[in-house]
Amino acid sequence: AWQRFPVRENEDGLASGNGRIEAVEIDVASRVSGRVKEIRVNEGDFVSAGQVVALIDSEVLDAQRRQADAQLEQARSAVITAQSQIAQRESEKAAAQAVVAQREVDVGSARTQLKRSTTLADNGFISPQALDDSRTRLASAEAAVRAARAQVAAAEAAIASARSQVTGAQSSVSAAQANIERIQ
Repeated sequence: AWQRFPVRENEDGLASGNGRIEAVEIDVASRVSGRVKEIRVNEGDFVSAGQVVALIDSEVLDAQRRQADAQLEQARSAVITAQSQIAQRESEKAAAQAVVAQREVDVGSARTQLKRSTTLADNGFISPQALDDSRTRLASAEAAVRAARAQVAAAEAAIASARSQVTGAQSSVSAAQANIERIQ
């Protein structure tokens, strides 16, 4: 045809013809791997963008989803548990603060008793042993106040620890939700 119909001068670079263009091979891929459950199109069918051409067996993904749902429930339960631990630790702190107040009253009473005993011992009305007993009671009461204050500090540390457990549990909830979204 090229020899029989030579190209004219004003038609340089133009070509014409008729025919059919056919794609030989098109690769199709899915976002997740798995075994093909059902093919919804036949060879040679026209398809449009977004059309479902095959279904993947999702049994494994369904099991992973159920596992992720269970992990989410565990994480939510951990949040509730940690929040209840905060409440428990706060009540322990309140009890320890009450003990501190009680021990401070004991210190005041022991100081008053020591002052009286000192006056009585100076005048010779009580023995030196009774004065020593009053001093010992004061020292013991002061030590009890320090111990009670240490219990308050320990309760405050336990509250901080429980709060961090709440934060950690809430992070686990977020991670479990993200895992569910990924599987979905």
